Amino acid sequence: MNSDKKKQLDRITTSGDNEVSAYLEIASSKQTEQINLDVPNSPETIIVIDYGSQYSMLITRRIRESDIYSELISWDSDFDKISHLNIKGFILSGGPDSVSNDDSPTLPNFVLESNLPVLGICYGMQLLAKTFGGEVLKSTSSEYGQSLLTLGSEPCKLLDNLPSKFSVWMSHGDSVKSLPQDFKLDAFSESAPIAIMSDINNKFFGIQFHPEVIHTQNGDQIIKNFTVNIAGCLQNWTASSFVDEAISAIQNEVGSKQVICALSGGVDSAVAATLVHRAIGDQLTCIFVNNGLLRKDEANRVIETFNNNIGIKLLDIDAADEFIDKLRGTTDPEKKRMIIGEAFIRVFEKKAKELGEIDFIVQGTTYPDVIESETKGTASAKIKTHHNVGGLPPDMEFSLIEPLRNLFKDEVRKVGTELGLPSEIVFRQPFPGPGLAIRIMGEVTKDKLNILRAADWIVMDEIKKANTYYDLWQSFAILTNNMTVGVQGDQRTYGHCIAIRCVSADDAMTADWAKLPYDLLAKISSRIVNEVPEVNRVVYDITSKPPGTIEWE
Repeated sequence: MNSDKKKQLDRITTSGDNEVSAYLEIASSKQTEQINLDVPNSPETIIVIDYGSQYSMLITRRIRESDIYSELISWDSDFDKISHLNIKGFILSGGPDSVSNDDSPTLPNFVLESNLPVLGICYGMQLLAKTFGGEVLKSTSSEYGQSLLTLGSEPCKLLDNLPSKFSVWMSHGDSVKSLPQDFKLDAFSESAPIAIMSDINNKFFGIQFHPEVIHTQNGDQIIKNFTVNIAGCLQNWTASSFVDEAISAIQNEVGSKQVICALSGGVDSAVAATLVHRAIGDQLTCIFVNNGLLRKDEANRVIETFNNNIGIKLLDIDAADEFIDKLRGTTDPEKKRMIIGEAFIRVFEKKAKELGEIDFIVQGTTYPDVIESETKGTASAKIKTHHNVGGLPPDMEFSLIEPLRNLFKDEVRKVGTELGLPSEIVFRQPFPGPGLAIRIMGEVTKDKLNILRAADWIVMDEIKKANTYYDLWQSFAILTNNMTVGVQGDQRTYGHCIAIRCVSADDAMTADWAKLPYDLLAKISSRIVNEVPEVNRVVYDITSKPPGTIEWE
């Protein structure tokens, strides 16, 4: 790095780590400890620095899809958070801020001090430009949407194997107006005279558009050029390699101690339990708690499935009355989650005392759980406390094992397949840990639970009959807090309103409402109002995520 850049680097300051998720508060308590599942031979990693873009998580996913490990961290995180990783390069995401603002997010010192390749996307490009003396100004005409990119006569290595012109997705108000020292122009568009820039000697690259979205042609090739050709990643992070590394890490951490697992019947807890069982065998005891918040016949199906298919020691506990009792009078969804999370732990602690000394508890926490529950600096905000992350009491007596904590749902499914789990478990639609409690608006009662179970059963039955189940990420019913007037059997009724939610998605971070056939929706609606006497109205939720979330609470 030249002396001018070194002087500029010395002036860069970053704030401390401001992430204050409920999970981290728990993990730092005296009696609760999150165990480290990282292994000495950590996989080659590309770190994505999050500046608040709606596409930040998508960059991470695109990298992982090419069998390269990647993690997303906030721009104001401490290096200690990632120091254990074998980092090969950094990608700076886009974001809503302007680098011209005094309080805008900055470049972490550790990124530039690493001497590793850096790719800045949109805001990330502008940040590189400003840091090294370029000029960034408000564009005279902003670019949003498709734009034609034209490569220069001698494009950099980032653009290997690409055509001279192709369509890209722009979304920016600011633009780089003059190149920093030692950078050269590699491509331009009609409204962005500097659309790609590079400093080959220091391996700094900036692109104004978003290669991670499907609207950008050749976006995958650009990301591959950076991660493989420039950063030198070997593309060897696979489900098989993850299983081997996780098993080794679990064995090293647990030793000969005893472990229990909160088994819900969903894919996350099933894969987590199977992975831990593969590592330590009969040291693991799984506990299935019927919290009274499950769907129709759910408890029987879970017990039968796991006893017959997986061969793990399984204890079942009926605590339905206890959970419903604790939820009485509670309407706030965050309080519901916390009540349910604490009740789960108390049940486990009681059972653990009967089993003898238990040191660890397994949870099927996944990456979207963590990201949605964290509050990351000023760039993005916490969405909700996730049951697997923030619903545990601070005085919990177990240490956590979360072997899937850094995986997306599709990656969890790949691991489940690698472990030999049956497809009906691996490809089961997600079901929230708090269960029907967060699909009932307002107070949870036995009567409301029975109404929702009946309606939800009909939704699932018709979805499966239509051979649509595996095409959807989730499909379920919600019992709203609204009563509506109806006419049934020539009589006026005043009944409950059921909402139907069906979404398609690649993971839980974004989702689109499912465009189901009208005749299927009509059949669902007709069956619910005819077979569930307390309901006289059915509505269909056509909100995508964002702006909505998949669950209503």
